[in-house]
Amino acid sequence: MHHVGVDALDPERLEALIGPSRAGEFRRTATAAREFLAGRRVLNINSTANGGGVAELLQTLLSYARGVGVDTQWLVIEAERPFFEITKRIHNHLYGSPGDGGPLGPAEHAAYEEVMRANVDALATYARAGDIVILHDPQTAGLASAVRNTGAKIVWRCHVGRDTPNDHTAKGWEFVRRYVEDVDAFVFSRAEFAPAWVDRERLFVIPPSIDPFSAKNQPLSDDTVLGILQYVGLLGGNADPPTVGFSRRDGSPGRIDRRVDILQTGPPPPPHIPLVIQASRWDRVKDMTGVLHGFTRHVDGSDAHLTLVGPAVHGVDDDPEAGPALDECMEAWGELPEVLRTRVHLACVPMHDPDEAAIIVNALQRHAAVVTQKSLAEGFGLTVTEAMWKRRPIVASRVGGIADQIVDGEHGLLIDDPLDLDAFGEAVHRLVVDRPYAEQLAGAAYQRAFEEFLGDRHLERYAALFTSL
Repeated sequence: MHHVGVDALDPERLEALIGPSRAGEFRRTATAAREFLAGRRVLNINSTANGGGVAELLQTLLSYARGVGVDTQWLVIEAERPFFEITKRIHNHLYGSPGDGGPLGPAEHAAYEEVMRANVDALATYARAGDIVILHDPQTAGLASAVRNTGAKIVWRCHVGRDTPNDHTAKGWEFVRRYVEDVDAFVFSRAEFAPAWVDRERLFVIPPSIDPFSAKNQPLSDDTVLGILQYVGLLGGNADPPTVGFSRRDGSPGRIDRRVDILQTGPPPPPHIPLVIQASRWDRVKDMTGVLHGFTRHVDGSDAHLTLVGPAVHGVDDDPEAGPALDECMEAWGELPEVLRTRVHLACVPMHDPDEAAIIVNALQRHAAVVTQKSLAEGFGLTVTEAMWKRRPIVASRVGGIADQIVDGEHGLLIDDPLDLDAFGEAVHRLVVDRPYAEQLAGAAYQRAFEEFLGDRHLERYAALFTSL
């Protein structure tokens, strides 16, 4: 287990966005939290410091928590690929699918618990009686009993789930239950994700948030967006390095030095061509291949291009299925007729520098004519909220937390069945060609993101949880 450094961020910078009244409410909550947490640490433990929504959330939330004087720390467990193959299998089952089809029996429990034991000694050097320890997702669930032995309070935060249980979710929850059934509190992104055995008095629903000042979401001028995307190779045109840098999460200046790896036939799309994008992990549940097929069936009558972008597959430590998922997408791309292949681009963003990767995705989202998130299941679509914040038209599946983020026809277009490629393709086509309607949806989406999904709201909900403990 290793410690991840987090810089304190002054939440006062939010006031210019949220206004004095809402900022005052947040200050009062922060003051109360600092007082009742005095002398206590809040420890967050997950499985990776880079790649994926959980790592992004922790970086932002913990920075603001430290900024208001709360002693919060971030720890990451250490494990090898066989462990992550098991936890990815659990993850897929909780989403309602079999994943790789492998077992979750006694041998898997033994291997899982061996990794937990290897991380316990390090945990004991951080957690003390009276602290609050937040364990994130199945990867850390097995640490709950060790946390209990320190005298700390235990919160299990599950970022995944499925609204309607099936045989696969039952199998996933059977694996996890023995480790977390007796924790002090459960946190889910929506109440429907919690299995029936979770005590509702210990259940808290806390949707995630975004940081509008992070590299992923900070404002960028049109010229900067264009310069970034042309330099990294996602748009055609001048390839000189961008003349304007960006602000890192700690406020220091950043510069883009690396280009993305792109699979394409011919040049990247020119800036004036409408661009449809999906930015996600290379994960079968994100259904990048389905996006490809749904788009290519409905590009007639439009000159739009599609870019599917994800992290370099070696850049996400806890996801062993990223490589195979990318391979499947590349195979589907290779089977397209050449005339369609020229309009579909697959890109891997380098993950050596998380802020550099984030600013590339930021620029791509801001340039997009339409942002999609055609997930087969979703805990909460951070990329959806990011697009909402950037006033982008959105087409997404009506699954999981996305259904809480977007009202269909008001903030974006939702597809009832994520496997209905015709409905998906038609919705994308509609927003590409009907720009006034697309802009109307995008404006309403921004307002909803502003009201519900910024960090002050998120931290206020956690403060209520901590008070209850």
